Amino acid sequence: MKKYEFIFALLGSSLTIVFLLVVNLITSSEHLWFIYPAFGLLIWPVSIYCKERGKHKQFSIFCSLLIIAFLIVLNYIETPEYPWFLFGLYPILWWPILVLLETRAKTIGVALAGSLSIILYYICLNAFLGTQHPWFIYPAFALLWWPLAVYHVRKRSYFAFSINGSVLISFFFITVNYITTPQTIWAIYPIFCALWWPLSMYYYVYKRKARA
Repeated sequence: MKKYEFIFALLGSSLTIVFLLVVNLITSSEHLWFIYPAFGLLIWPVSIYCKERGKHKQFSIFCSLLIIAFLIVLNYIETPEYPWFLFGLYPILWWPILVLLETRAKTIGVALAGSLSIILYYICLNAFLGTQHPWFIYPAFALLWWPLAVYHVRKRSYFAFSINGSVLISFFFITVNYITTPQTIWAIYPIFCALWWPLSMYYYVYKRKARA
């Protein structure tokens, strides 16, 4: 029965892609819109095949390469003058890397290596693509939560996590405030909200200890 599910998915996705291609060429050949549903349809038989055989590693490799190929094709068709597909290239490759690492992917070392290497990748893109605004700080802010969360979850230091997290949030908004609009000090508003995180955690822990 499972074998027929894969065959049905393969034939169904293939015939649907061919049908959409024909409709695309007949109605609006100047814009190849069929590639958008075709991208999702290609994953359908592959996901069934890998699920039946437990090939999760192969699935992550295939899908990551398919996503990268889709972005490259889309970049070439829509805006060939600007290589925006590079922004997702390296982070997408971390999907199969983490799957291949299995249990080691949960370690603080992998989290540090992954977050810092992706941040460095975006710093290089920010410099080589010639943009004046240091936009790399935005993905860097999100990526720093990865090792921070892994470390404190493994240590079960949730109160310390709230303190470090609020410090990171505060530093991020101060940096953005200084870079974008230094004449207006607006960073105090999100910082004030972020401070309620460790305060509420402390009150919760304090009340639990007082009742014990």
